[in-house]
Amino acid sequence: MIDTPTPFAGLTPETILDALDSIGINSDGRILALNSYENRVYQVQLNEDAPVIIKFYRPQRWSKLQILEEHSFIQSLADNEIPVVAATNINGHTLHEFNDFRFAVFRKQGGRAPELDSPGVLEWLGRLIGRIHLQGATKAFEHRETIDIESYAVKSGQYLLQRDFIPSDISASYEAALNMCIDAMRACFKEAGTVQYIRTHADCHLGNILWTTNGPHFVDFDDCRMAPAIQDIWMLLSGNSNEISHQLDIFLDGYEDFFQLNPQEIYLVEALRTMRLIHFSAWIAKRWHDPAFPIAFPWFNTQQYWQSRILELREQIALMQEPPNLILR
Repeated sequence: MIDTPTPFAGLTPETILDALDSIGINSDGRILALNSYENRVYQVQLNEDAPVIIKFYRPQRWSKLQILEEHSFIQSLADNEIPVVAATNINGHTLHEFNDFRFAVFRKQGGRAPELDSPGVLEWLGRLIGRIHLQGATKAFEHRETIDIESYAVKSGQYLLQRDFIPSDISASYEAALNMCIDAMRACFKEAGTVQYIRTHADCHLGNILWTTNGPHFVDFDDCRMAPAIQDIWMLLSGNSNEISHQLDIFLDGYEDFFQLNPQEIYLVEALRTMRLIHFSAWIAKRWHDPAFPIAFPWFNTQQYWQSRILELREQIALMQEPPNLILR
């Protein structure tokens, strides 16, 4: 596979069309690049059919087995009539290779972001995610990673500190805040006790949920991992503690028709949020050689950015050290 500072440099329009042609899909040459930093995703117009979405996976990120496990999970959801967009099976395969690029083809499925303040939307999402978790709990991933403190916080923090992304005059402050965060996370997980890890979407923000007249459907399972169930819930909630508790109550009205949320997982919300914050900075750092990233994140690697991250971590330490302010029924 390609292993260069510019992993997608060879992904020209001709390569995209030739890749489709290699699996028997003929287009009329019209290509529209869609928003994606991690991978490269395009809408391609076909000669005599509806347009398709072609996704080229970032080289060296996931192994072939990890990608196929993602595809298998999504297909199992689709087989159980859960509204997701699964990779199209073409000639017996969902994952294809061309010129050292791995790619998959998906049907085009539009929609808009859900309006969480509209009546019934949160409960509907609760039912959908509950069904996903019911299926996700039937078996474990064998090859994909787990969201845990070691990979998301410890290793991410070490990567940032060891590669001099953080200005030298504040790196000690960042490291101190990082270490206190890790200690607080471990205390949160200890307080939560025994937690079940299941297959989750793991990147469950509103941008990955599209709403149509038929209701919601999930897209982009690229980050799916083993995680506590609440990983797919906390990002959908916002506001003060009373508002979040009210939203969660409505969500659970639908969710617990299919899957039971362990109330002890409430102790993990701020820990998971902190892990994601640290992991996000490391994600940008690991992709900084990709020309798309300095353009997309010009504020990264500045003094102000890292000062804000230190303050953010200190605020998270305080939140993790406090008892959860969410109320579960």
